[in-house]
Amino acid sequence: MPTVRVRLPAKSKTYDIRIGAALLGDLGPAIRESGGQTARTVAIVSNQAVFNLYGKPAIRSLRSAGFTVKPLLVGDGELHKSFPTLDRVVGFLAENRLQRSDVVVALGGGVVGDLAGFAAAVYLRGVPFVQVPTTLLAQIDSSVGGKTGINLRYGKNLAGAFHQPALVMIDTDTLRTLPRRELTAGFCEMVKQGAVGSRNLFDQTMRLLRAGTHSSGVLQAGGMRTDLAATIAAHVRFKASIVTGDEREDVSRTDRRSRRILNFGHTTAHALEKVTDYRRFRHGEAVGYGILVAGELSKSLGMLPSRELELLREAVALCGALPSADDLSAVQITKAMTADKKVVEGKLKWVLLERIGKPRIVDSAEIKPSVLRSALAAGLRSK
Repeated sequence: MPTVRVRLPAKSKTYDIRIGAALLGDLGPAIRESGGQTARTVAIVSNQAVFNLYGKPAIRSLRSAGFTVKPLLVGDGELHKSFPTLDRVVGFLAENRLQRSDVVVALGGGVVGDLAGFAAAVYLRGVPFVQVPTTLLAQIDSSVGGKTGINLRYGKNLAGAFHQPALVMIDTDTLRTLPRRELTAGFCEMVKQGAVGSRNLFDQTMRLLRAGTHSSGVLQAGGMRTDLAATIAAHVRFKASIVTGDEREDVSRTDRRSRRILNFGHTTAHALEKVTDYRRFRHGEAVGYGILVAGELSKSLGMLPSRELELLREAVALCGALPSADDLSAVQITKAMTADKKVVEGKLKWVLLERIGKPRIVDSAEIKPSVLRSALAAGLRSK
């Protein structure tokens, strides 16, 4: 079982990310080992679909370790990352009298993780929090690094807190029940991380995609599951290395180890989600388009060679079909970009590529509006 240890020197905090099959059965003992020796109650935040599949084994493991378990189900989708839902989760913790030694468990994808983590951050000024991500995107990205939050009507993830988990348990068996679109979304996020991480990480991701991992039923195969777990572990190690060096995303940093490089593809993605009221795209699907737009911009600015852009296009295509985006207004998209949380001193910061594995942070002032419009048109063209 691969284990990635995250060390955050600023707070002398260390936690493990465990990756493997059938880990839900070890959830209770793992929480005890990770600092929950005195905890009495565990609140599980999940959604109905995930809880129907994995709620029973999670509860059974927790109860076997001596925990009282209190489950709460929230709605599925970005629309539910909101203040009303946050109020409901925090109220549930208070109603069940969780103490500062008790634990909140997020069982689900990125929406559940962001909500439960934010609630754990603000309730009693912070209670321990455990991530049990059940989507590919959450396993390689949102469960790692301590970012939690909700959306506002002004933009995505504009309210939140940094609250590092006490433990992350990545059970790769949960991917076997994922809908095809969720796998596509997760693979797009893999491409994003590979593109800014290293050529080795990108190539490892491409090998997985070319093997047809997204095809129906292929996750049942033992060899493919082993390759998938290894690739997930490689992505987790990469993100953990970035988070360790820049936990709170220092806005003054523009180097290639800044946490801001993880926003590659997200400037366009967040705008697409906002202009469609979070109803058309899974987050990773929007990131897929964001990768293409950022790649087009990189080439237009004379940074990214054409052959590298073609590799990005191939990678996104291998992830699976994306919802159409070429009917959306470029004016509305660019307007939504101005409310992005990546704006610093009134200027949007783009993460672009000099080549695969070599990101560069670029000020929006360096990008002519006509160049951005052309990149949007090319990147959002129906595939």
